[in-house]
Amino acid sequence: MKMTSIAKFAAMCALCSTVLAQAQFAKPDDAIEYRQSAMTIMSAHFGRLGAMVQGKVPFDAKVAQDNEAVFAVVSKLPWAAFGEGTEKGADTKAKAEIWSDQAKFKAAQEKFLSEAVKLDAAVKTGKLEDLSVAFKGVGGACKGCHESFKAK
Repeated sequence: MKMTSIAKFAAMCALCSTVLAQAQFAKPDDAIEYRQSAMTIMSAHFGRLGAMVQGKVPFDAKVAQDNEAVFAVVSKLPWAAFGEGTEKGADTKAKAEIWSDQAKFKAAQEKFLSEAVKLDAAVKTGKLEDLSVAFKGVGGACKGCHESFKAK
């Protein structure tokens, strides 16, 4: 399957699942697995961009755009799976602060999503320099959230 087909498929899934995600979790373990899966996919595609930014692989604007397209869609998915009652269950590293300080968690989520929009715009320029700047913004948002809300 071509990367653009994957991105289109992921977009369709995101549209359907974001609306229905909260209602579809029959038990907390389902929500935990869902959010962890989304984070794993995001990490894989973000890592491919990082390899280009760090010079580990040659920069290829098309490959960067394809990976960012998947990242952009999946970046919207995990948030619905942090509902009430999902703080315990499957092997989760989510800290209790997600639920006890929901305003701070929501702010971190919004920061991440804002940086993801900047990444989307940057990758569309086809310039490694733009990608590099936006990549650092997303990475910083990820790090900030993980430091506050993810157990080691």
